[in-house]
Amino acid sequence: MEKQKRQRNTRVVEKTVMVADIGKMPPQAPELEEAVLGALMLEKDAFSIISDILTPESFYSDSHQAIFGAIYNLAMQQKPVDVLTVVEELKRRGELEAVGGAVYVAELTDKVASAAHVEYHARIISQKYLARQLITFSSDVVNQAFDEMVDVDDLMQETESKLFEISQRNVKKDVVQINPVIKEALHNLEMAANREDGLSGLQSGFKKLDEFTSGWQKSDLVIIAARPAMGKTALVLTMAKNMAVDYNCPIGIFSLEMSNVQLVNRMIVNVCQIEGKKIKSGRLEKHEWERLDSKIKDLYDAPIYVDDTPSLSIFELRTKARRLVREHGVKILVIDYLQLMNASGMNYGSREQEVSMISRSLKGLAKELDIPVIALSQLNRGVESRQGEGKRPQLSDLRESGAIEQDADIVCFIHRPEYYKISEDEQGSTAGLAEIVIAKHRNGPTGIVRMKFENQYALFKDEELQYEEFSSSMNRRNLPPPPPHDSYPVDAGGSFNRNNENPF
Repeated sequence: MEKQKRQRNTRVVEKTVMVADIGKMPPQAPELEEAVLGALMLEKDAFSIISDILTPESFYSDSHQAIFGAIYNLAMQQKPVDVLTVVEELKRRGELEAVGGAVYVAELTDKVASAAHVEYHARIISQKYLARQLITFSSDVVNQAFDEMVDVDDLMQETESKLFEISQRNVKKDVVQINPVIKEALHNLEMAANREDGLSGLQSGFKKLDEFTSGWQKSDLVIIAARPAMGKTALVLTMAKNMAVDYNCPIGIFSLEMSNVQLVNRMIVNVCQIEGKKIKSGRLEKHEWERLDSKIKDLYDAPIYVDDTPSLSIFELRTKARRLVREHGVKILVIDYLQLMNASGMNYGSREQEVSMISRSLKGLAKELDIPVIALSQLNRGVESRQGEGKRPQLSDLRESGAIEQDADIVCFIHRPEYYKISEDEQGSTAGLAEIVIAKHRNGPTGIVRMKFENQYALFKDEELQYEEFSSSMNRRNLPPPPPHDSYPVDAGGSFNRNNENPF
């Protein structure tokens, strides 16, 4: 009995014995590294399975990095990969003794029976490598955060940039067989056929523009470019109102140029058709107050989300855009405008390289979120130096980077001949005329869409709807018909010239 008691006491003591604390070890899987290297030298097709998963840096052991580097080099030269060729390659590179000699290389093939699980093992090694990268990255951030000489805002930008770089380097999209893609394409085709308007994308509210584009398409990067004061912001605000109010389509607007209040004031001018100077001064007539009260209701609860962060970085945009899509179901993003963004946290030799990075990132964001991204852009001064019809913008006028033209799926220019004192064109008077020049369309036609632009209201309209809407509004107000056309200036479309005072 006493003996059994002592044995029980002994077992309890054994459970409480603590192993000496030897510290934390970096994430690693040396046995799996050996198994993968052995499999690569046993099976000739094994490398093609793991080539997009592992790099030499993925291996924790220096000797394993060198051996994989030799295997990688042989595979890239389309040479056989086996124990003998790997040993010869290591010998040529002067690394054979450093990895443990030919004996150690040969022993690796004994660590695995076949390459049956090489992909699974490779993914574990890749995850361990990613964990080590995050540890190194986090440690560096912690050390800099303790340094009182480091600016916290700069550190946040640099941290976000490096984290984005790590994620882009390690996240790869798998190849898919074409069948499910065909099914999705046919589904989209059926959806478009069942719609009365025949559009496959999001309606902009501009009939002729939608006919060219079939609506804004998912994953497209759309560039709307013009010289200053041409109406870039006015166009996208009119479009935002059309999409959010008329079609209940959630839209996110990133305004780098104006504050939230300024942007909303522009939208009130647009929707209520009250001059901007009166909105600023508050000097509204009685009928304008009534119109404001009536029309402003359209904007309440409209699914429009505005962010006015100045000098927004592409990394901040990516984070905020993801949140908008996840939390509010936003279906389209607008950036006003591209040249005011930055790619802080990375070093660039020139502003052109930075803008190229921004445009590529915007295209990547559109693909990642699977929504259209519309970015406004400035044009260079080359437009101003041309004469006559040459004032119409061209792709070469895009400012600071040819990459914008390359990355964009659609490039639209805004051209108002009246701005350049061109009073007539081949179709008649240009008073109140705006041309949307579709200069590039990756998946459709190019051409020119003519619209009406009411400068005092910062409002774009389809050209053929101008007089119809004006007439119907007079009927609703029970006003007399308009005077003869020779009483007031008219434009080519038969509408009253909005640059002159409207008698009604």
